[in-house]
Amino acid sequence: MNTRTKHRSVPLSSVEIDTSKSYPRRISILGATGSIGESTLDLIGRDPSSYRVVSLTGGHNVTRLAELAVRHHAECAVIADAARYQGLRDALAGTGIEAGAGDEALLDAASRPADWVMAAIVGAAGLKPTLQAVRQGTATALANKECLVSAGAIFMAEVARANTTLLPVDSEHSAALQIMTAVPKERIERLCLTASGGPFRGWSREQMAVAAPEQALNHPNWSMGPKVTIDSATLMNKGLELLEAHHLFSLGPSELDVLTHPQSIVHCLLYLSDGSVLAQMSCPDMRTPIAYSLAWPDRMYAPTERLDLAALGALTFEAPDMERFPALRLAKEVLSAGGSAGTVLNAANEIAVEAFLARRIGFLAIAGLVEATLDGSPDLAMLKPQKVDEVLAIDADARSRARSLLGRFAD
Repeated sequence: MNTRTKHRSVPLSSVEIDTSKSYPRRISILGATGSIGESTLDLIGRDPSSYRVVSLTGGHNVTRLAELAVRHHAECAVIADAARYQGLRDALAGTGIEAGAGDEALLDAASRPADWVMAAIVGAAGLKPTLQAVRQGTATALANKECLVSAGAIFMAEVARANTTLLPVDSEHSAALQIMTAVPKERIERLCLTASGGPFRGWSREQMAVAAPEQALNHPNWSMGPKVTIDSATLMNKGLELLEAHHLFSLGPSELDVLTHPQSIVHCLLYLSDGSVLAQMSCPDMRTPIAYSLAWPDRMYAPTERLDLAALGALTFEAPDMERFPALRLAKEVLSAGGSAGTVLNAANEIAVEAFLARRIGFLAIAGLVEATLDGSPDLAMLKPQKVDEVLAIDADARSRARSLLGRFAD
């Protein structure tokens, strides 16, 4: 395969990828057994001669991690749950693939030399491994929004220090990156992310109050993991994405906005000083933004549905209803507050989503628990941590406080 041509650097990076390197490229995937990891491997598997898989990691699913490691000839496979080490080792016996388990093994997997790392571990648990990948100073595809929500300033400072090329994988931020690279920063007035509205867009508060997890997990457009799907149903996902965009693109609260767009075709709108509005469109399939980050600064083939606007007929937009979906309001308030409010928001939300999926609280109680945790944690929210361990300590404290409030919202 031909080597890639040079391309100007993007706002998220102080260096350019070394495009003089011949293929195959060395690839690691943190969170290989999740939806993003599986989609990434789907793309890699269609052109195996162009990629060499270094590390694959998973959370608890030993069987699936071993299957993927063998199929893609990985050098090592690591399971986050240390208690499952023997199961992974047995599953990989005779393959020549190194097995590991636990936190230290995750960090080792993230630090193995690679040309490109997909950071797709869900939640605050992905913070340390993703930072370890960033410190390699090559290219990190970021699908873990909690890194920026919980530790945005620290994370971006590490990106700059290591001269890492950071490539966002969320469809909205990928879209923003694609259209912002051709626009002078001073000409940008507003960046608007779009939200599908989730499965409950037309539901009343009374209907949502009795919604079951199965209904919340039935997203109309996207196929995602359970945590992200529930966040989409509450619109917390879009709130977290606003916090991400703030750190990724150095935009303030007044420069960031959200529109509900049920078709999920337009992923981002960029408003410019001359009255122009630029948009990026594609069918809702995460393989499109993953392919953009995997091939950057070029493009690659992705086996996704092609957009047919004539068949679609119409695209609609509406303002999000923050009375029915208060999670978005909370995220906007946190964005304005700064400090460690984002860490508290994210920690409380993870506890709330986990409780909802376990049927311990109702759907509306997700945002209620998050708000109660924020209201009861002004001491935590005002902190300005300087180190990752300080962020994780705040995260742990906020989780403890959220758990202590669960009884108030018990279903």
